[in-house]
Amino acid sequence: MLSGHTDVVPVDGQDWNNNPFNVVEKDGRLYGRGTCDMKSFIAVALAYAPKFLERGLETPIHLAFSYDEEIGCIGVRRLIDVINGMAIKPKLCIVGEPTDMRVIIAHKGKTSYRCTVRGFEAHSSLAPHGVNAIEFAAELIAYMKIMARRIAKDGPFDPLFDVPHTTLHTGIVNGGTALNIVPKECYFEFEIRYLPDQRAETYLDKIEAFIRDELEPEMKLISDTAGFEITVKSAMPGLNINPGDDAVNFVKALAGQNDHAKVAFGTEAGLFQQSAGVPTVVCGPGSINQAHKPNEFIEKSQIVKCEAFMDRLMEQVCGIS
Repeated sequence: MLSGHTDVVPVDGQDWNNNPFNVVEKDGRLYGRGTCDMKSFIAVALAYAPKFLERGLETPIHLAFSYDEEIGCIGVRRLIDVINGMAIKPKLCIVGEPTDMRVIIAHKGKTSYRCTVRGFEAHSSLAPHGVNAIEFAAELIAYMKIMARRIAKDGPFDPLFDVPHTTLHTGIVNGGTALNIVPKECYFEFEIRYLPDQRAETYLDKIEAFIRDELEPEMKLISDTAGFEITVKSAMPGLNINPGDDAVNFVKALAGQNDHAKVAFGTEAGLFQQSAGVPTVVCGPGSINQAHKPNEFIEKSQIVKCEAFMDRLMEQVCGIS
């Protein structure tokens, strides 16, 4: 099964030199939103579909293209339901995320959260009589930053990952109505990207204990309604396949390499492996360093490598022409 997601991240607020939705070829590169992440892989897979058919398939090739991967791997879950209803499942899955055509056997899991802080409104001249939702949110964000620093220093570590430890990150903060009003509400969104043999809940438990034991008692001295609420926005399991698995060895042969690696960014691979029971490896053209950026591009040499990958796959699944 050759798998990829069809959606892309927005271009709003990014400074592009050209229309991001028109591919521009320049200096051995293809520029455009999604050229790297990960539509070049999908394009190569589709271009090879008639070649597979013409050559004569002896092993079926499944094309699994999903939607809304960028907002939490939403669409692929319906696709996995279909796979689980099939009498015969694919023998293995190759997710073509940008890995510079390296064979990736593991990636981190990710859980995204929304934290809502309820304060108690007051005139700013009477600030001690209110509960400042922004300030209490800031205290929790600072606590999570301390947690992140401690993890970066003490681990646990997996040296095969490009970022070898679990990370916590706050990406959105919003609150308040006017400077002279103690804000009654603030919300922020954060994520935990964890090593695949760990659990996000391990870190969330510590966060919730800090809220319960340190922050909310102080808030509730002023207002019983003040407090925190944390909800899960999305969750994506990590990938961790044995490096000696037949699927890994097969993909290594297609990629023409003997080594493997692990990456910090998440993909749908963990869902295919854990929810559909399909051995899954990540391998695709392009560099994650170019993904989600203005003037996103892929080196044409990466597409050539992907085509060579497909040629070797064709030798394995098709009859003799």
